[in-house]
Formats: sequence, C-alpha cells, structure tokens
Amino acid sequence: MTRYDYITQLKDDITTYLIDNDIVLDDLNDSELEKLEYDLFVNDNVTGNASGSYTMNTWQAEENIAHAWDLIEEVAEEYGMDPFISTGLVHGPEWWDVTIRCYLLSEALYELAKR
Repeated sequence: MTRYDYITQLKDDITTYLIDNDIVLDDLNDSELEKLEYDLFVNDNVTGNASGSYTMNTWQAEENIAHAWDLIEEVAEEYGMDPFISTGLVHGPEWWDVTIRCYLLSEALYELAKR
C-alpha cells in the first residue's frame, strides 16, 4: 500500500472546484483568496468538513490515514490534542481524514496560488 498524498489530492480537488465555479486564482486579491479558502474549508468535495466525511466510507478513510501517523501527530500537536487518546473510539478514521484535509488546505491552496 502506498501512502495517500493529501496535498496532491487537495490540489486536484481545489482545481476541480475552481474549474466548476469559473474561478481563476490569479484574478483573486488576498481578501477574495481568504474567502475562497473558507468556501473550500466547508466543501465536502474538498475537505469533507460540512458533513464530517470526505470519503463517505470509513474503510477508505482508514486507508487514507494508514500511513499518515506523522500527520496525525502534527495535527494533534497543533490543536493541543493527544493523538493516542484521540484516535480510535474518540475520533475515528473519517474524522482524522477530514481534520488532516482541513489542516493542509491552506498549504495546498497557497501552493496552487503561488503566494
């Protein structure tokens, strides 16, 4: 099994969103880019944050996070959580999959925008 590439997938999903909504990143000022980031943050096709699941499939979410323990630890540290207490029954794979996407969204968007 290969490691799921969250940044690449986010960039692909953002690009699809931009095309579907006729948005050109180069045309956006900083304020518009911030609004776009919020819109993407709550979009199920980009982060899954609106519904709480990007994949709508626990098994797929488990596969996505299978080799992402470094990201889980990084996110948990950033948000002041203990990753070992927060995994499993407290927060399942879909929650972690969505949380990682939300955490990396800004990085992926600004890489695409080259800002």
